[in-house]
Amino acid sequence: MKKIEVYDPPMCCSTGVCGTDVDSKLVQFASDLNWLKEQGSSVERFNLSQQPAAFAGNAAVRDALTAQGNDCLPLMLVDGIIVTRSIYPTRDQLATLAGVKAEDSGCCGGEDEAEGGCCGSSEAGSSCCT
Repeated sequence: MKKIEVYDPPMCCSTGVCGTDVDSKLVQFASDLNWLKEQGSSVERFNLSQQPAAFAGNAAVRDALTAQGNDCLPLMLVDGIIVTRSIYPTRDQLATLAGVKAEDSGCCGGEDEAEGGCCGSSEAGSSCCT
């Protein structure tokens, strides 16, 4: 299995559920990382506010920060190589990067087309299945 490391920008927590402004992107990413762990991947996550030594101790991360500042964060490394900068990858992207099979959840995470799920939506571009 590949080793996944995520280096987050400075923030109070990695879940996105702190304070009054919940960041749904961080909530989804935290869920996706947990899913990746359940698939057997080794996942470590570091927060610049709370673990600055992890950033200073990794040459690739240190070099990226020196060249780009915090704008390069979040950084994601797979087996020590930077694979993404400044974005939180989707679950499908994480699966590809980690070399695991993305879950086949059917239509839009299991919504049933016959029950009016998104696959049955008539709005152009609203279906995740198109």
